[in-house]
Amino acid sequence: MTGSVLSPGMAALILFGCFFLFMFLRVPVAFALALACLPILAIEPRLDTMNLMQETFNAYNSFILLAVPFFLLTANLMNVGGTTDRLLKLSRAMVGHFPGGLAQINVVLSMFFAGISGSSTADAASQSKIFIDAQTKEGYDLSFSVAITAVSAVLAVIVPPSILMIVWGGILTVSIGALFLAGILPGLLIGLAQMATVHAYAKARGYPTYPRETWRQLLCATWIAIPALMTPAIIIGGKIFGWFTATESACIAVLYAGVLSLMVYREMDLKGLYGALLDTGKLAGIALFCVGTASMFGWLLAYYKIPEAILAGVSTWGMGFIATGFFISLVFLVVGCFLDAIPAIIICAPILEPLAKGVHMDPVHFAMIGIVSLAFGLVTPPYGLCLMIACSIAGIRIRDAIKDTAIMLIPMLVVLGLVIVWPKVSLLLPGLISPEFLR
Repeated sequence: MTGSVLSPGMAALILFGCFFLFMFLRVPVAFALALACLPILAIEPRLDTMNLMQETFNAYNSFILLAVPFFLLTANLMNVGGTTDRLLKLSRAMVGHFPGGLAQINVVLSMFFAGISGSSTADAASQSKIFIDAQTKEGYDLSFSVAITAVSAVLAVIVPPSILMIVWGGILTVSIGALFLAGILPGLLIGLAQMATVHAYAKARGYPTYPRETWRQLLCATWIAIPALMTPAIIIGGKIFGWFTATESACIAVLYAGVLSLMVYREMDLKGLYGALLDTGKLAGIALFCVGTASMFGWLLAYYKIPEAILAGVSTWGMGFIATGFFISLVFLVVGCFLDAIPAIIICAPILEPLAKGVHMDPVHFAMIGIVSLAFGLVTPPYGLCLMIACSIAGIRIRDAIKDTAIMLIPMLVVLGLVIVWPKVSLLLPGLISPEFLR
């Protein structure tokens, strides 16, 4: 920027150099982003702490971000209130007779839970407590149990309602209703790919299978689970048909989850409610603190016009539509290994958006490429938060589960390639149901 002491190159070197130094020193990501901004304040006389504090407040002063704690609270209320148990029984009735029955149930329950929580970390924590010990007792390898639990948890950021979709829509002004619809097919395809992977493992290693349940048992399990299955329908349907905004849908979901837990299933007491509120406060605090510090970091990138400097070199490569899609995916795959998905979106999405516009990529398609790519970062070291959670609960090192995790990511990469090459995978449902959401 004219009048600045630092050039874009020097500012980028200081920001990213300090950030990776703090990461190497094992400083939490959100704090590393904030601390990396401080040397700039000491060097640049035109900036002071008030600039960054104001930018951080502007990031928090967003009506749409209120949806984040409400979706987390919905998931915690339904977890405490017995909803997860009913979905578990339905999952067993549906796929328990498939090879590797308990692991198949693990994947299907993750798909159901993804339609409620929007948070992969919440899914990874709850699923790990349910499945890892149970699977090892039935003869599954511990590394496999950890890997499938962590990998299936990433569905929560792809299947709507996704917290990443809410953040992306708020940052780049993309229709959240369109993003919700766009995530359904990629999420189902990734879920099916994970089930196919479990099938192959079960056949190769002789993992146990449950007896097939009768149609009556399946119908009974479905009937009992219908109130729980209505939650994603209320959230997604209300947003799509314009009955309420994303934030309002999250609030209504909390009310519905409360009624379900207190009056229908009657399994939540005051102690359970307190625990749900406490867990929600912790998870929401972490997520929203990341939003603030990442916005601060991103504001400095924009101040020094670092994105324009980066794109000036990339745009000379002359990439076409598909090559641009794979380049965007590669950037998010690499960044996701080091950054949480929320700050990665805030920092990288605005930088890459002009590239997508340059090849006339639909904003919803661009968003799905980024979100699906960032989902991999939840299970890839050194960040790999879902994998860390699963390994911590299982009591093993990440290196012990990394081989099985890498194998399970291969079919997911195929689905990601399909999303990039064939835009209809993500744009089909938005185009059919609400074409006005698309560009």
